[in-house]
Amino acid sequence: MIGAEDVLHDYEYAVLRAVPRVERGECVNIGVLLYCRHSAYLGARTHLDQGRLLALDPVADVAGVRRALHGVEAVCAGELAAGQDAPDSPGQRFRWLTAPRSAVVQPGPVHTGLTAEPEAELRRLFDQLVL
Repeated sequence: MIGAEDVLHDYEYAVLRAVPRVERGECVNIGVLLYCRHSAYLGARTHLDQGRLLALDPVADVAGVRRALHGVEAVCAGELAAGQDAPDSPGQRFRWLTAPRSAVVQPGPVHTGLTAEPEAELRRLFDQLVL
């Protein structure tokens, strides 16, 4: 429960999904991105259920999906491994990560909410939408 001392701030989030056969449109949720402008927070939590992915496509590139997820996490953290996007602001990196693309790892639509604790909200969304 949110107490009187907790101030709510708006945030945006998107679910990451693996779409192993783009032409079929079937997907499995594999992560969540969350951005809170007020606290300059950008976080990602990911989990690839290999069995679920292979149920959609028995020859799916599991290693490639895992590499893509590591790349997403690096961009969120602003790591040098993220390349030219590393020095961008958290908001710019979130916009880049949530831009529509036709690839195996795709962002879903961006949604909004209110939270006092972005990290706790990311965990909650991840548990609810991915695990």
